[in-house]
Amino acid sequence: MASTIKDLASNIVKLGHFDGWNFIRWKKQVHFLLVALKVVYVLTTLSLATNDEEEMLDDIHNRQKWDMDDKICRGHILNKMRNELFDVYHSVTITKKLWDKLEARYMRENATSKKFIVFSFFNYKMVDKRPIMDQFAE
Repeated sequence: MASTIKDLASNIVKLGHFDGWNFIRWKKQVHFLLVALKVVYVLTTLSLATNDEEEMLDDIHNRQKWDMDDKICRGHILNKMRNELFDVYHSVTITKKLWDKLEARYMRENATSKKFIVFSFFNYKMVDKRPIMDQFAE
């Protein structure tokens, strides 16, 4: 067990920092890391906090576990960002909200750039006055 954790820790170091490019690759790598740490569920669930005074002991334990896993998950996500992005996103205190903001920003940007490339490809017109190889390279 200890060697597995040691291997995981060494692989965490190898995971690149997100700099605003290749979000999908970075997202999948971080997601896999969070799966290995068994905290990935906080990306899809909101806080288990309740104000009920008659909470059962199991509910209190589950809420405390969720809070700790949320901190671990958020810490790993922020730790794998470049300083500039860390400065932008460190104020988001709940991991699910942080993850949703990142997806909204960078998945939209990725889709927009792909649409632009496809649009440019379909609307490209060959010009007789320019060499074919120059136009091909373009």
